Amino acid sequence: MEDGQIRAALDRHWAASDANDFETEHQIYREDAVLEYPQSGERIRGRRNIQSSRAAQPNLKRFTVRRMIGAGDLWVTEFVLTYDERPSYTVSIMEFLDGKVARETQYFADPFEPGPSRVQWVEKMT
Repeated sequence: MEDGQIRAALDRHWAASDANDFETEHQIYREDAVLEYPQSGERIRGRRNIQSSRAAQPNLKRFTVRRMIGAGDLWVTEFVLTYDERPSYTVSIMEFLDGKVARETQYFADPFEPGPSRVQWVEKMT
């Protein structure tokens, strides 16, 4: 699969994620895909299990992609995942096999105030 095709599939995936279109969102995954959340120590095996676990999440979710970069079988997406209006800065690392995601790892970071030791150099982002 060409990089442009993977990028288009990722664009569809993130748009479907934002729209809570769980069927379209998970078309990008292989049947035997593995999803890992290292911070919580969770591993979910299988496209249907990944989809079911996300559909069961009760929070109102929004996805805002900040940037996407990749080539070949490795793609990284930085996005803001907003749960019930609270942002979580997220990185998704996707490994493709035969044009579908075989493995995904997601890392989450909640916002925090800048430390006082660097305040003189900090510019607040909005």
